[in-house]
Amino acid sequence: MKQTLLCALLLGSSVLFAQNGSVEQLKKGQATSRKYLSSEKSDRPTSKSLFVNPFVGTGGHGHTFPGATAPFGFMQLSPDTRYEGWDGCGGYHYSDDYIYGFSHTHLSGTGVPDYADLLVVPQSGKLNTVPGYKDKKGFGAHFTHEAESAAPGFYSVKLQEPEIDVRLTADVHSGLHEYTFHRKKDRKFIVLDFDYRDQLLSYDMQVVDNQHLKGSRISAYWAREQHFYFYLEANIPWKKSEIIDQDGKHQIVLEFPKDTEVLLLKVGISAVDEDGAKQNLYEEIPDFDFKRVRAKTTAAWDKELNRIDFETADQEVMHNFYTALYHTMIAPNTFNDVDGRYRGRDNQVHRLETDEGGNYTVFSLWDTYRAAHPLYTLIQQKRTNEFIRTFQRQFDQGGDLPVWELAGNETECMIGFHSVSVIADAYTKGIRDYDTDRILAAMVTTSELDEFGKKAFNEEQYLSMDRTPESVSKALEYAYDNYCIAEMYELSGLDDENAYRNYQKFLNRSLFFVNHFDPQTKFMRARKSGLWYSPFKPDEVNFNYTEANSWQYSLYTPQAIGELTQLLGGRDSLAAWLNRLYTADTKFSGREQVDITGLIGQYAHGNEPSHHIAYLYNYTNTPSRAQFYLDRIMRTLYHNAPDGLSGNEDCGQMSAWYVMSALGLYQICPGVPTYEIGRPMMDQATLNLENGKRFTIEARNNSVDNKYIQKIILNGKELPATNISHQQIMEGGVLVIQMGNRPNDELRNRTTRLKVPKTFTPVPYFTNESSTFKGSVNVNIGYPHVGESLYKIRYTVDGSVPTATSPEFTNSLTFDTTTVLTASLQNMSTRKMGVPVTATFLEMDDNVQLELESKYQNQYSAGGNDALIDGIRGGTDYRTGEWQGYSGEDVVANITFAQARIVDSIDASFLQDIRSWIFIPEQVRVRIEFSDGTSKSLPVQDFVTEVNDNSVRRVEFRFATGSSQPITRVRVVAENVEKTPSWHPYPGNTTWIFADEIRLVYPQ
Repeated sequence: MKQTLLCALLLGSSVLFAQNGSVEQLKKGQATSRKYLSSEKSDRPTSKSLFVNPFVGTGGHGHTFPGATAPFGFMQLSPDTRYEGWDGCGGYHYSDDYIYGFSHTHLSGTGVPDYADLLVVPQSGKLNTVPGYKDKKGFGAHFTHEAESAAPGFYSVKLQEPEIDVRLTADVHSGLHEYTFHRKKDRKFIVLDFDYRDQLLSYDMQVVDNQHLKGSRISAYWAREQHFYFYLEANIPWKKSEIIDQDGKHQIVLEFPKDTEVLLLKVGISAVDEDGAKQNLYEEIPDFDFKRVRAKTTAAWDKELNRIDFETADQEVMHNFYTALYHTMIAPNTFNDVDGRYRGRDNQVHRLETDEGGNYTVFSLWDTYRAAHPLYTLIQQKRTNEFIRTFQRQFDQGGDLPVWELAGNETECMIGFHSVSVIADAYTKGIRDYDTDRILAAMVTTSELDEFGKKAFNEEQYLSMDRTPESVSKALEYAYDNYCIAEMYELSGLDDENAYRNYQKFLNRSLFFVNHFDPQTKFMRARKSGLWYSPFKPDEVNFNYTEANSWQYSLYTPQAIGELTQLLGGRDSLAAWLNRLYTADTKFSGREQVDITGLIGQYAHGNEPSHHIAYLYNYTNTPSRAQFYLDRIMRTLYHNAPDGLSGNEDCGQMSAWYVMSALGLYQICPGVPTYEIGRPMMDQATLNLENGKRFTIEARNNSVDNKYIQKIILNGKELPATNISHQQIMEGGVLVIQMGNRPNDELRNRTTRLKVPKTFTPVPYFTNESSTFKGSVNVNIGYPHVGESLYKIRYTVDGSVPTATSPEFTNSLTFDTTTVLTASLQNMSTRKMGVPVTATFLEMDDNVQLELESKYQNQYSAGGNDALIDGIRGGTDYRTGEWQGYSGEDVVANITFAQARIVDSIDASFLQDIRSWIFIPEQVRVRIEFSDGTSKSLPVQDFVTEVNDNSVRRVEFRFATGSSQPITRVRVVAENVEKTPSWHPYPGNTTWIFADEIRLVYPQ
């Protein structure tokens, strides 16, 4: 996932890259990160933990952390090397060589930073309380990767200047620090810093006695109010303690005796209160036995990793597989104390019933619903039930199902409401240990809330870009989510009329994606009411798509592969589209988007919308192309190295894709309990299922060259296609996949179709690129066609809604005056009218011409060259298409009149959205020329942006001409401030001007 800073998709987001380190550093890391296998051999675990490399993803843009954590644990005890920046989201980056300290909570692979609570800083020698993360001369220490190692549940490093050896291990709610001091004559300190990373809302620091302290840290960043409580015990008494609570510092300083050689600190944490933290600590770590704690957590990891026995002689693949499996089980995180208490979405403390299992947090659902949660339905069924019961509690406490929940806060980050996918997928697979009626009611309520365009989608059957940003992606994902609800209704029974009506309603909504399909270009496109957004470039990254472009989203109809294939023109057309995708130029146009990485053509494996695409070849006449590209993705975009991930890990999704794909299985559509068979990477793998059965996959004759499937045999019976049901896996048995070096396209899946209701009626569109014209305009009307129903296009030009008696559109319409055109389809199966769509074709004054000396960015064209004088005004959201954007340059516009006119005033409108680097011009100048050849400059108007003014607003500049003379030309110059000021979160970067209308006011 791909969440950029605070999910505000910044215009100049390239600034977020921070320092990633040199290529040489990353190459060096490929070697040094493997040495963890042999470190501390006498104290190392055996079994599958040996194949896990926690450093994978800590380089590049993986955003993982290397520290100690237990499976699905609340504690993530890890080093912190990076205070801010996009590549600091996990708190650590492999290119760094300075550790500020060790904190207790971390996010795994997100695109927004948070957590890193309670930084512990060991020191030897002179005390330093200056925050090292703000000044390298402050606290912290240099380190090298040669003196660093990690394994599941364990991390160690040598801090150079203070000569301190560090070892960390963790249990579910608690962690154990071990610091070995080598400078025997130096003073020994521990600094506990409360200010690291997030904004501190409130805190509590209490020294209980000379071995115990406790406190809290309530902070705000991505989670608007995160509660963190802790209880700490040292193995030896400190000789002195000091609380620093001044000058913006909030710290506890502990001084230990000079002769201290080995210091152990154990810390329990809670989101409930300090008593909960204490109870968690003593339940899990009653003593200071580091080896015992580590062994316990290693055993816990081995238990989880042993859910899949994966075998191959290729050691790179073994490391990739088990490291990926490890990453899938870092999150979601346990979010209840050992006594069952937890902090809910309502910020109140609740207690679990004894039979409810665990409560969880960190649901990166836009990412993880695709492969991580389907993986859990195979190897974590008990936890899947617990996840869904957590969803129900969050709905009861917060009013909707989670979208991207963090620490009891709903961040509303990303799009869709994919908790319904997790629920429906589990339900279709028989995982049903929750109240079905209540969870279905929660799914329905969440789908119909008036937020993020859902209401408009449900009523208008598409999303208009001028009212909803990221409209195409949202519409496609809402269609899928509604399908999941339809599946729940169908499987839970359609015995009563109300349930059947609801099933039909949600099934209809699942088809609304067709209203964004343009049959001419064969891409999913943004609509501005009845028109397509133009000019259209499929490689353009803009705010009509979520962290993607049209190439990467146009095949997102997982619930309707058959309908998508029909729209494209058949199986061969789908294959041709896929071929063009993978062989297209990798260059993008439009805005910067740091998440679009891992490219093969326009396929972007580093971000989730592409993850199902290779498997669509299984529904063409060339399924072997799926095996070809899957092999390429797994061999080139996953490595046993710090930069071994092609994009953000995203709480397990990037790794879950590899786990499933390496097994030869992938589920295109969670909610349809069928797995595609792709390109297995092992010789043999066995799923040790929770029902006590075993399912073994044998990839015979498998090798680097033998990447193509020749034959598939399940329990002795040959399969005719490349798919298998969830039920067949859960029954146990043996799946044999015979591999070879030549493509075999005889094994192809049947393209299934949705049950398209006869009541489904698409929404028509107008083919014109612009709604403005001079002289006259020809208008054509079209519609996408799926299913068997036939339609007639009915239209009106008087502002009324078309009826069955309105004129039928058969040929192009011509208008020479401003016209309001409304069209809708009449379904000839039901004779009923569909949803109407309207566009105003606006006649422009052909006496007025606009010439731009500046170049607007194509993704912010607002309709083209005449946008500044077309009379269409935008709102306050720059992403909705009515504003014209200029990056790093002044706006210079010349308006000329074919026949001179008297003008009372000239108005110019601009947008301010400083967080998105959009500034009001610092000066606007207007010069007018008269018909007698003279000219004059109107008084200059200046604008000063107030410091930290984060308001989003329109500012209008009005220039009175003060003249009754006819004017032939108006020149408007708006000066860009050029660079973000020093007080901006990202100072010194290129700013934007967003202009709307230059309005000419004539005498009445």
